[in-house]
Amino acid sequence: MHLFRFSAFSATTFVTLLAASGALAGEPLPKGTVKGDAVSKGKTDVTQEGFQSAAAKDDAKDATELAINAGGMLASGNSTLIAGTAGFNHRLRREDNQFTLIAAGNYSRASADGRVPPTTTVENLQGRARYDRFFATDFTFFLGLQARRDRFAGLDLRAQVDPGVGYYFVNLKERVFWAELGYDFLYDVRRDDARAAKDAAGKPIPGAAPLDKTKAVHSARAFLGYRYKINDGVAISSGIELLQGLDELDTRRVNGDLVVTSKFTSTFSLATSFLLRYDNKPLPGKQEFDLVTAINLVYTLL
Repeated sequence: MHLFRFSAFSATTFVTLLAASGALAGEPLPKGTVKGDAVSKGKTDVTQEGFQSAAAKDDAKDATELAINAGGMLASGNSTLIAGTAGFNHRLRREDNQFTLIAAGNYSRASADGRVPPTTTVENLQGRARYDRFFATDFTFFLGLQARRDRFAGLDLRAQVDPGVGYYFVNLKERVFWAELGYDFLYDVRRDDARAAKDAAGKPIPGAAPLDKTKAVHSARAFLGYRYKINDGVAISSGIELLQGLDELDTRRVNGDLVVTSKFTSTFSLATSFLLRYDNKPLPGKQEFDLVTAINLVYTLL
């Protein structure tokens, strides 16, 4: 649902997606529902719907966790690149109640010719909060709130509200498999420069009325997730999410991820993530698919 240009191997896309990979994979073990995505999720994509981790039966219920990540890239000469990304991931659980908060920001300027001043190529801020109420061991009720501002996706604001229920089919310390069903309300405030009607080639249509400044979408949401702790140092997680429009049946979005986390020490880990996003009705001039590969160094404070 996040409308980036398809560029899995460009340096700017790579850097902008580092923080989300930290948000998604900053935890070496599945301890309570902590997601998503995303993702960005670097993108930084903290606003990837879904991608929540699950609580293991023999994990301690009470937990306080805080991880931060930051990175940058500087290049000069034949090309110029200045990029930075930063974010944090906080989880607080007390008995059957859990709260998570994730935020991230990305910015970059680049030029393909070192003699030409660089221009801004990435600029976004994202945040997500989620509350879970666990009951009957394998069930949870949750409410998620997300917000995203992304200049090059054409969004002044993309806000989402995601209530739902989850059930854990397998809920062990080393392996977790769960499903979520719920509702998604999306509200977009579009940038004025992204509202022009365009043809299939991405060129403005003369005389055509601009798109509405705001748009609301009601969707049903389904999600499947899997986490596996291979050993004390390596863990993998994956998830797939479908958002099917209810008021517009021809509108749908799909998000998927695969994250591999390797611990160096009790505080440092390396997270490698592969993120896929599909939106069948992107804004004019945007592509339907985004595919991103990211590597992030994560430092866990708590």
